[in-house]
Amino acid sequence: MKKMLGEERRLQLLTQLKKSKTPITGTDLAKFANVSRQVIVNDMTLLKARNEPIIATSQGYLYMHQEHLQQTVERTLPCLHTSDQTEDELMTIVDCGGTVKNVIVEHPIYGELIASIMVSNRHEVKQFIERVNETQANYLSALTGGIHLHVITAPSVEVLTLIEQALEKKGYLVQDQ
Repeated sequence: MKKMLGEERRLQLLTQLKKSKTPITGTDLAKFANVSRQVIVNDMTLLKARNEPIIATSQGYLYMHQEHLQQTVERTLPCLHTSDQTEDELMTIVDCGGTVKNVIVEHPIYGELIASIMVSNRHEVKQFIERVNETQANYLSALTGGIHLHVITAPSVEVLTLIEQALEKKGYLVQDQ
């Protein structure tokens, strides 16, 4: 298979992402383009710099189609729990019909750190938790004693309210002092 070069490769990668309804791993994109995974990481950075709505999720790269963006509402929720409760927190959100877009923590040196999560069902949550466990990575909330923000998207304000109530019932929301 011939190695794709520069701009032609980025256009082909963009086409692949636009056609897919699910995330595509960097490894799969690298095989498709016959290049290294690092080349794909660089290509995604260049495409994002051109304002292409590509996000890196724990499952791979995803192109955010305009119709998907218009059909959702979002809310940022302040959360606090132990790392052992992360799976339950994420499952609670997706079981209510939401998508966990990202996690945000406030670092004393670097300021706001944001990491994409993009899980919207139990299978994706399980995959995310498995990857964390396999890599023995720490959750970003470990940097802040468990305090973090999640940007949650949902099909309606009512679903967001349901999610907020479910998290509050479990004690995962930071309460006003």
